[in-house]
Amino acid sequence: MKRSWYNTLDVGTLLTWLALVGVGLTAIYSTTHGPAAEQMAASVQSNFYRQFTWLAICSVGIGISLMLPVRFFRHAAFPIYATTILLLIAALVFGKEVNGAKSWLVLGPLRLQVSELAKVGTVLAVAQLLADRRGRLGSSVEYALKASGLILVPAILIVMQNDMGTALVFFGLVPIMLFWSGLPFTTILLMISPAVAGYLSLVYMPAAIAFSVLFTIGMGWYTGQRYIGAIAAAFTGGVAAISSIAISYVLQPHQVARLVSFTNPEAEEFRQGVGFHLVQSKAAIGSGGLWGKGFMQGTQTQGAYVPEQSTDFIFSVIGEEFGFVGSLVVLALFAILLLRLIKLGTDVKHPFGSIVAAGAVGVYLLHIFINIGMATGMLPVIGIPLPFLSYGGSALLANTAMLAIVLTIHMRRDDLSIYGY
Repeated sequence: MKRSWYNTLDVGTLLTWLALVGVGLTAIYSTTHGPAAEQMAASVQSNFYRQFTWLAICSVGIGISLMLPVRFFRHAAFPIYATTILLLIAALVFGKEVNGAKSWLVLGPLRLQVSELAKVGTVLAVAQLLADRRGRLGSSVEYALKASGLILVPAILIVMQNDMGTALVFFGLVPIMLFWSGLPFTTILLMISPAVAGYLSLVYMPAAIAFSVLFTIGMGWYTGQRYIGAIAAAFTGGVAAISSIAISYVLQPHQVARLVSFTNPEAEEFRQGVGFHLVQSKAAIGSGGLWGKGFMQGTQTQGAYVPEQSTDFIFSVIGEEFGFVGSLVVLALFAILLLRLIKLGTDVKHPFGSIVAAGAVGVYLLHIFINIGMATGMLPVIGIPLPFLSYGGSALLANTAMLAIVLTIHMRRDDLSIYGY
């Protein structure tokens, strides 16, 4: 018997989303209405009210999504993807540059960071491609390369916009979505290897070279196939070589500093720039202690020593003002959200729905891992917001859209059976 929608709507996930947005609004209010506001531009002081407006828009969007049939998302997957690609190209040509990245389209009073919206289109398109894999001819590697191509096209356009942080999320989606689609483990390892090689290239180039050699030998021996070993060498050695060339000849000095300063932020060459920001962020989080210094009472954040407090470094505000306990609550809410989405994905037996859920989890997980790693000095400062907490209407809209789509697919999962596998 078909289940009623009100019996299958996952209210717990919605409440977790609302709790995370509420924490974000509280932190944004603290940074824009406390002592730090005196040192901010008037436009930044309005971030709280703009974010609240975007919350209202997103709430309406969730309601609209829940009324749509599952067929809409499957049929619209590739058109939505194509639209976001066109928007990325438009931003590259006509867009407004903000903080060095040409990722914004200005449409009258509305400013959209189209790279955020592209995540939604990419997740839907890859899910549709991999869902169609069953019952069709083609090797796992072939479908892995096709899916990777769908992800790499917007990633490359975003790199051209000079937004490396957002592009990194797209690159990270490759192994996550392929793994969830049921592709072989060796294929997943191949897709993960470039990220490992790239990270090691930033930390210690000889380690990246050693990893490339050992990984290539290991993959060739394990699979017994020379072409797999050749792909492994190209993926890992190629990334290490590109990283070395980019750091030495392509990137500007300030861009290189942002990438490598996390290894030693107190070094002389970084101390007055991005290294200073990392040190202040770590000091803010560490000084919060167990319970924090209190709402709007943080000395580092309210003294405006930490940059981009309402966006990229929102976790520093939470850590200083609400302490270890407050930070733990935020991490717990994220864990609940991710686990709920994984559960919703496994409830949907059709591969399209489960892969969309995996894509949403992947996007959130990458943002959480990179943003908190950045704020705590464990990863480079690359400008990635914390989902649902950081200020940013486009990010909140895109992240909420993915959540709403997963909720809709789960709520109407019985409708997917008529389309088959």
